[in-house]
Amino acid sequence: MKIYTRSGDQGETGLIDGSRVGKDTLRVECYGEVDEVNACVGVVRSQGGDAARDALLAQVQKDLFALGAQLADPQARVGGRKPKAAVTEAHVRRLEEAIDAREESLPALKTFILPGGAPAGALLHFARTVCRRAERRVVALARHEGVDPLVVSYLNRLSDLLFVLAREANRKAGLAEDTW
Repeated sequence: MKIYTRSGDQGETGLIDGSRVGKDTLRVECYGEVDEVNACVGVVRSQGGDAARDALLAQVQKDLFALGAQLADPQARVGGRKPKAAVTEAHVRRLEEAIDAREESLPALKTFILPGGAPAGALLHFARTVCRRAERRVVALARHEGVDPLVVSYLNRLSDLLFVLAREANRKAGLAEDTW
């Protein structure tokens, strides 16, 4: 199978239900934003240095593929046909547990933290901002067409996790947080 199909040369793409839509539609923009978050997470993983973080982010990348599939399915049927393509409350809880476990070792927040620090920390902050953008676009889609609320919850919790991971990465690198 070739990577190119030429079917999108006129500015349209196919959704999971077989329908064709413009590549500039909000739905396509949403799963494109989720794909960008996934790529950012991949860049963070390329930094290495923390096996536990890498394992957690590897699972996050799989979850983001599931979110993309859900967003590419206007009929909301893919999760029922392929369980790995459905984000559930358990996925959101896993993120919350990871946040809680890491926050225990971090100083309490008393001010805003400027993004940056060690390479992994700075990239995690960047991934967080891309995740927040994806969340905003998915919220817009949810208001217009409807989206499983767990997709929004997952993205919201993921951005929180990425923030905590950035703080943790910078602490492990021995860098003080730059505050505002």
